[in-house]
Amino acid sequence: MNLALLFDDDFIAPDRVRLTGRRRDHLARIVKATPGTTVPVGRVNGMIGEGTLVSLDAGHAELTVSLDRQPPAPIPLTLVLAMPRPKMFRRTLQTCATLGIKDLWLINAYKVEKSFWQTPWLADDALQDNLTLGLEQARDTLMPRVHIRKLFKPFVEDELPGLMINRRGLVAHPGTATPCPVSLQQPATLCIGPEGGFIPYEVEKLAEAGAEPVHLGERILRVETVVPVLVSRLFDACRF
Repeated sequence: MNLALLFDDDFIAPDRVRLTGRRRDHLARIVKATPGTTVPVGRVNGMIGEGTLVSLDAGHAELTVSLDRQPPAPIPLTLVLAMPRPKMFRRTLQTCATLGIKDLWLINAYKVEKSFWQTPWLADDALQDNLTLGLEQARDTLMPRVHIRKLFKPFVEDELPGLMINRRGLVAHPGTATPCPVSLQQPATLCIGPEGGFIPYEVEKLAEAGAEPVHLGERILRVETVVPVLVSRLFDACRF
């Protein structure tokens, strides 16, 4: 935890917070904080700064906080992601938050198994918990938005074109003719398929909506690998 993310319910005064659970335990067991110890903190969707430990007991930690800096700028990317296998979904979700992706659309595809949509990781609390872990890793506070669309065709025909207005649309798909671009100078909407990729019909529909098929070469990557590879290729994070 490189930053303790603070929620409205944590504040017991404008400049004082009370932390319980995982964050309290991290201060006690990992940081081994004592009164006067300072740690990075940030208010969700707000500023970052420092917290100074005032007290720590078996139930909670209290800190005074000073928030005076902006969080890192998000990358200008909307990510459309076919619902991953549950065992890799939570890692991918954390990675998206860490990379600065703020607009994530989870969609269905032919090779997405129906059981994937039953995962408890899609519950609102679980989504927030994993996004929080990703933000804390990156010392970021801007909570990503997650949109769930379980019907492929209506999403692609009715909503995806609007996500590519004044943005470059791309669909990552092995075997296409065009290499993935590097260091974009404009916002983008990127579509990534499930394990095994989109089927030809889905690639065709995505292309009709305005997403250009691109590839990363001959190697086939797992979803949890391809997300950071594509994002780092498309955008230099140090610029944002």
